[in-house]
Amino acid sequence: MAQNPLHYRAFILLLVIATIAFGWLLWPFFGAVFWGAILAIVFFPMQRRLQARFGGRANLAALATLGVCILLVIIPVSVIAGAIIQQGAGLYDQIRSGHVDFRAYFEQAVTALPESARNLLSRFGLMDIGGVQAKLADVATKGSQFFATQALSIGQNTFQFVISLGVMLYLLFFLLRDGATLSAKIRRSIPLTESHKRHLLRKFIAVVRATVKGNIVVAITQGILGGIIFWILGIQGALLWSVVMAFLSLLPAVGAGLIWGPVAIYFLMTGSIVQGIVLTLYGILVIGLVDNVLRPILVGKDTRMPDYVVLISTLGGMALFGINGFVIGPLIAALFMAVWDIFPAMDEHIQEED
Repeated sequence: MAQNPLHYRAFILLLVIATIAFGWLLWPFFGAVFWGAILAIVFFPMQRRLQARFGGRANLAALATLGVCILLVIIPVSVIAGAIIQQGAGLYDQIRSGHVDFRAYFEQAVTALPESARNLLSRFGLMDIGGVQAKLADVATKGSQFFATQALSIGQNTFQFVISLGVMLYLLFFLLRDGATLSAKIRRSIPLTESHKRHLLRKFIAVVRATVKGNIVVAITQGILGGIIFWILGIQGALLWSVVMAFLSLLPAVGAGLIWGPVAIYFLMTGSIVQGIVLTLYGILVIGLVDNVLRPILVGKDTRMPDYVVLISTLGGMALFGINGFVIGPLIAALFMAVWDIFPAMDEHIQEED
């Protein structure tokens, strides 16, 4: 029986309105829902293996997978976040009390420069030690103040945090248990050919797993290695800088070098030649090697995206979505490229029908 075009358009309108309303309803828990879905995709292969081992008992397999996820992800992240916030608050107190004097650091670096370099800096107005020091101190103070306020905010919003964590874990359990069924329903609902749907879903899953597993492992490894050398060289706040390096390591190529590079330059400029050389060699040969060796092995060529696309999409994602953006950005970029890969075939198919 032919379908009434008016009825079809009315249904599509209702579908769009219901979808937007449901998204608006879930928006307060966007982070919990998003990470519940991401962790379900990452840990689903484990769920499938455990379910086969447990004789098809999906509930038991999902519960076991959820327990592994809590032990490997939730608890370590919570412990590290607490330690970082505590160190950030401590650094903020040190800046306010004057124990950390950025003016003295800047003066040491400028004094160590040759006369020609100082003249060049003066042309750009960078020899105004008081002004530059005030700007540096303001940046450092705002950064450390952020951690201090986050510590207070977490203490005040403990109930909200616990609720969001509970929602994420609750959702994760059911996504693990019913993931195969939900995936099949989503595939049936997408109005594309079967080959195009397979292509898009493969791309989606590959990017999520590669971004989360590969990039996070690289980031953690570079952060730990950077923290170790900072601790050995006696740099204050080694744990804090370790996490900052891990966070920046989500950006391919540049990453952790944005932290250890300026510190190495500072050492060399202020006469600490041995520390500067050690940090430079360690940064290039050890920290940099992780990015050049581990990232291709762990991330592989599943994403099939150039490094510059990953870098730009990650930066854009973080600018728009915060920490969630390191997954959302590359995911949007990958889907964009996948859709444009499909477009020529779709265009040819439409022309054939005409």
